[in-house]
Amino acid sequence: MRVGWGFDAHRLNDSGPLRICGVVVAQDQGVEATSDGDVALHAVGDALLGAGALGDLGEHFPSSDERWHDCDSGEIVTEVVKLLSAIDLRVRQIDVTVLAQSVRIAPYRHEMRERLAALLAIPLDRVSVKATTTDRLGFIGSEEGIGAVAAVTISSIGSATD
Repeated sequence: MRVGWGFDAHRLNDSGPLRICGVVVAQDQGVEATSDGDVALHAVGDALLGAGALGDLGEHFPSSDERWHDCDSGEIVTEVVKLLSAIDLRVRQIDVTVLAQSVRIAPYRHEMRERLAALLAIPLDRVSVKATTTDRLGFIGSEEGIGAVAAVTISSIGSATD
């Protein structure tokens, strides 16, 4: 069994839509980013790469590569899952926490969990998505930005550990 942890943050702006876990949560807000700026999926991708000891998102998906400009971050996660599969590793469980002052996650939580389960090819009961604020502290608390952290477990494809 291996564990990975990932983090991502982006500056908020007024050009939406804002996507979290591949789900549009706001039309009038967005983020400054090379891709669609989905902080949760970026944190998931980094956590998966870390668990597989495969580097980080910047190494595999550099902002200098036009392929990743304005892309759906789900494509990045799909590519990372393929990298893990190529070395006989698969995702077992994921836990994502979104850090945002005013963006509401609860109305979209189930859809976010379903999207992650599909991207990672794992059962829904192994996917957790939750949110917290920073009690108005820092760039997240002042609503200048949004962030996410993710923790994952992965194991060998042939492992009986579920």
